[in-house]
Amino acid sequence: MDIKTLEFVTYCISKLAQVLKMSQREVYRRLKQSGILYDYIVPSYDVLHTFSSRYLMEDITDYMREKGVLPQ
Repeated sequence: MDIKTLEFVTYCISKLAQVLKMSQREVYRRLKQSGILYDYIVPSYDVLHTFSSRYLMEDITDYMREKGVLPQ
């Protein structure tokens, strides 16, 4: 993972923690255990980093719900 991708992942975790009112550690744990982090966010960096912050958070939280990481 290059530095830009790492910075993006860090941003996503931080922003999701704010939006979901969870600790960053808990958000990271859920993303990692569900595979969302390394199977979706990291490989899709080129596309995802072009989204607005609001759309990005909606996209990831929707995916988290689909994967059962968040309640419906």
